[in-house]
Amino acid sequence: MKLFVTSLNSGSNGNCYYIGNEKEAILVDAGISCREIEQRMKRLELSMKKVKALFISHEHTDHIKGLRVLSKKHQIPVYFTSGTLSNANLDDSNPHYVLLTPEKPVIVGQLEITAFPKFHDARDPQSFVIRYKDLCVGVFTDIGMVCENVIRYFKCCNAVFLEANYDEKMLIDGNYPYFLKKRISSNVGHLSNTQAMELFQAHRSENMSHLFLSHLSKENNSPELVKELFEKHAEGVEIVIASRTQEIPVYEIGKTNSARRENYQQQALEF
Repeated sequence: MKLFVTSLNSGSNGNCYYIGNEKEAILVDAGISCREIEQRMKRLELSMKKVKALFISHEHTDHIKGLRVLSKKHQIPVYFTSGTLSNANLDDSNPHYVLLTPEKPVIVGQLEITAFPKFHDARDPQSFVIRYKDLCVGVFTDIGMVCENVIRYFKCCNAVFLEANYDEKMLIDGNYPYFLKKRISSNVGHLSNTQAMELFQAHRSENMSHLFLSHLSKENNSPELVKELFEKHAEGVEIVIASRTQEIPVYEIGKTNSARRENYQQQALEF
């Protein structure tokens, strides 16, 4: 029993995440071109034939750029809410477009995908959890605040793509105009490193094995800074940075992390 996951790109320049088992897979968001998705999957030796569905979190360009071509070329159904479909200015008569209902699971082969509402400055933004038997992977990006929905689903995850968009000091001291700084740090903007860390420390599952820090700002964050911050509190969870410019390796999610964490705690006591 395994899930294979990767980020094909993560950031304001485009987002696309792959989650699948041995037989089928789904993509969450298609914010880079169809060609880039194909090329990056090919380099990772992932087959597009396994991709059975695309799930869209919201209508911003960095999440839907490659949607039309990808769906048409590969005949892939695209799931999103009616609000997202309306605001994305897509042809609602397209037979590949499927409306989803938040909190109502969608079955794709042996995968079960559940969308749930979050806070972001979009029409009807959603995050997702993908379940396969006893495993659960979450995709939690573009979140303005940690609400009860985020906490509830985060607690269930063996692995999570979690937004850590900005360092507060870098944002305040940076060159962004005031209105943009306010938008980013608002309750419908993005999660800061601190907010993401608080969620991770307070609500991670004992079975969490991987945390993929995602949607990092190019101007207001640093991969080295945020990885160092989280690794201090990882306690056996592998911390991975999802790149803004390229695919990351495929990670295997399968074994529980409780034994790994117990070993880490024992080593800490001995030290």
